[in-house]
Amino acid sequence: MIKLKTEEEIKILKEGGRILSMILDEVAKKVKSGVATKELDWLAENYILKYNGEPAFKNYQPEFSLKSFPASLCVSVNNVIVHGIPDNYLLRNGDIVKLDLGLKYKGLFTDKAITVGVGKISSLAKKLIITTKKALLLAIKTARIGATLGDVGYIIQQYVRSQGFYEIRALTGHGVGYKPHEEPDVLNFGTPDKGIKLKRGMVIAIEPMVAVDSSDVIEMPDGSFVTKEGGLAAHFEHTVAITDRGPLILTK
Repeated sequence: MIKLKTEEEIKILKEGGRILSMILDEVAKKVKSGVATKELDWLAENYILKYNGEPAFKNYQPEFSLKSFPASLCVSVNNVIVHGIPDNYLLRNGDIVKLDLGLKYKGLFTDKAITVGVGKISSLAKKLIITTKKALLLAIKTARIGATLGDVGYIIQQYVRSQGFYEIRALTGHGVGYKPHEEPDVLNFGTPDKGIKLKRGMVIAIEPMVAVDSSDVIEMPDGSFVTKEGGLAAHFEHTVAITDRGPLILTK
């Protein structure tokens, strides 16, 4: 069941989303060669606690995952698409790093992800990152009252394919607000005019995940998801409210 949010709840979500975005920006500044991914997690969690929030992901187990997530920040490097577990891995020049963070603030949840390059990255990696970020922005512009989730997925799919890349289909965006993951699923592909119609008060996490080689994924024993062919993947995400004035990005 899709649960619509009130104007007051959307105001709280926007407040939490602003804090979440600020935290991710600070963590992204520390993405450098020689930094262990667990250091980024430590930094994110400490910022969350500083702003009187709670990590949304720590010890959280989505229905589709094999186990609960042990950290506050998902740090997914290179061919890891999402749910990468921070550890002793030292970032290297040329890596691309997906930072995915959820925040519980005043009882409500927001979710955001960005992809960051380490040092000098390849031209392919740059194009992949730019494409994924633009796919998200195009999808957000499409997310208006009366549009469908099929419209949102279609614009992602069409743009990603036009750039020579592949949308990830097995992993999706989702409703968010009262819980880290709610109905509906927000697919990264679709058919125009098909699917659930967007209504005022819906809050969704739109999150294109894009790979260089295929749409196929593998779930690893630790619960992370990787590209089947081993190629690079990128990921961007915003929490968005559907309003009478158009889509409202809450995580900026």
